[in-house]
Amino acid sequence: MFNKTSKPVRPQSDASRAPVKANTPPPLDMSTVNMKTSGAPAPAPAPAAPTVSRGAPSLLAAHLRIEGNINGTADLQVDGNVRGNVKVAHLIVGEAGNIEGDVEAETIEVRGRVVGSISGKAVKLYSSAYVEGDITHETLSIDIGAFFQGRCLQSRPAQPAPAPVVQTAPASYTSGDATAMNSYDFNALSDLK
Repeated sequence: MFNKTSKPVRPQSDASRAPVKANTPPPLDMSTVNMKTSGAPAPAPAPAAPTVSRGAPSLLAAHLRIEGNINGTADLQVDGNVRGNVKVAHLIVGEAGNIEGDVEAETIEVRGRVVGSISGKAVKLYSSAYVEGDITHETLSIDIGAFFQGRCLQSRPAQPAPAPVVQTAPASYTSGDATAMNSYDFNALSDLK
């Protein structure tokens, strides 16, 4: 019935008997194709800016104590203690989190304690937040129950500079031109003699 030396043979399905296709090239990216007939090579596309994934943030757990500055382009959640400045893309200070230093990020959510200035585009203080320091922001949200001692300094998004006004020189007067009234036609003045 059972044999230890040979393995049972399973029947193959139709999909496993299909011939294996050779490696096919990936589809053509039409944004890099030069449709001009000049024969000049197409300019290389500009490299894309690195994107920050919005997955799970890096975590400083409650039992950690960091003394020094933290800099980076990723997301960070602080549940431990930090004595130093923090500059990241997105910052979450958890309820057990404690930061003693300046904080700078694109978006900042504070549920714990921050003693130092906060600078970000969007800042949110939850009801369990304790903040001592100035907040520079574009948008600020403070839940009922949050403690905040400091100044709120609202910054505006960068506006493009207005286009300079171009002054045009007055046109010289030519015969039949009625728009240049401040110009003189010296040929007409010679008739007045």
